Amino acid sequence: MKQTILNRKFRYSYTNVALKLIIINAVVFLLTMLVPRLYGYLAMVPSYILYRHWYWQVFTYMFVHANFTHILFNMLGLFMFGMPVERRIGSREFLLFYLLTGTLSGIFSLISYVAAGTNVILVGASGAIYAVLLSFAVLYPYARIFIFGIFPMRAPLLVILYTAIEMFNQVFGSTRGVAHLTHLAGFGFAYLYFLLRLRINPIDEWRRNR
Repeated sequence: MKQTILNRKFRYSYTNVALKLIIINAVVFLLTMLVPRLYGYLAMVPSYILYRHWYWQVFTYMFVHANFTHILFNMLGLFMFGMPVERRIGSREFLLFYLLTGTLSGIFSLISYVAAGTNVILVGASGAIYAVLLSFAVLYPYARIFIFGIFPMRAPLLVILYTAIEMFNQVFGSTRGVAHLTHLAGFGFAYLYFLLRLRINPIDEWRRNR
């Protein structure tokens, strides 16, 4: 099939982008702790985007975290799943994937919040991390992840389970303060990325390797 601009491949290289993203997130976290005002500039606040035109927030929100636990678990996810994904697809592709899915998840969340008339503060890399989790499950369908360090579960099944949990929590309003729509958007945009750019159908891959 003829390549287009949409799916033109990068030359493979590996420069450990995942680690660099972790460092950037850590630096931003420290800066927002030292200069609290910076938090409001970088987090995603719908009213600021609509009325102050701070459009950069749909991108920068993914580098801001609410507290140490928040950044710790997100960066653990990026470390555990992002590094093997980057090794498989290359650093340039991984960087594009991470930033694009994270930004699109932010835009999707913004539209959802504006439509619902809510003005929440959205922070965290979770949208991009959920996208990375789906990509890991597609590229390593036989990998087993130990839930709570005890219960083994194949990566594709974990993605399906997380999707069901996020949908349930979104519908029934469980665990308030968690951006379930952003998580689901991460899965959704990752799926589209694989389908449209990498020409891989995640569902077909899981069926083939079940």
